[in-house]
Amino acid sequence: MLSIRVICVGKLKEDYLKTAVSEYCKRLSKYCHLELLELPDEKLPNKLNSSVISLVKGKECSRILECLKKDSYVFCLDLSGREYSSEDFSKKLEDIALNCNSSITFVIGGTLGLTSDVLSLANEKICFSKMTFPHQLIRVFLLEQIFRAFKISNHEVYHW
Repeated sequence: MLSIRVICVGKLKEDYLKTAVSEYCKRLSKYCHLELLELPDEKLPNKLNSSVISLVKGKECSRILECLKKDSYVFCLDLSGREYSSEDFSKKLEDIALNCNSSITFVIGGTLGLTSDVLSLANEKICFSKMTFPHQLIRVFLLEQIFRAFKISNHEVYHW
């Protein structure tokens, strides 16, 4: 069974997001072994400058680096990443599982994003939209798209 790990910076605070994540985790259990890793985020001061941004991103990303497995195919969510259709994303996950690896890791950074150290370790960067969304909401988007990908791969009704 495919193993999928989602590394996220920050804890979900809103109950409606927790409920959505819980529902997709339950749905995905039929298709993969899913592990969600929530790493602590850094408190942001009221005023940001480049050195504070570097410090915050550095601390958050050092925690991410500790959790990356060397044998996993890594996707980093990043605004400069590739945008997939749901069908193409499904095909990509299927290809990775069949040809490359039985382990996939998705990385969602904190409010300020990811450092170049983390991005350079990614096999691929992906982007859901050029619009900005809260990273907690992106977690739900990601899980929904992974679930949709499995439904598409298995020719099951969901995405029509």
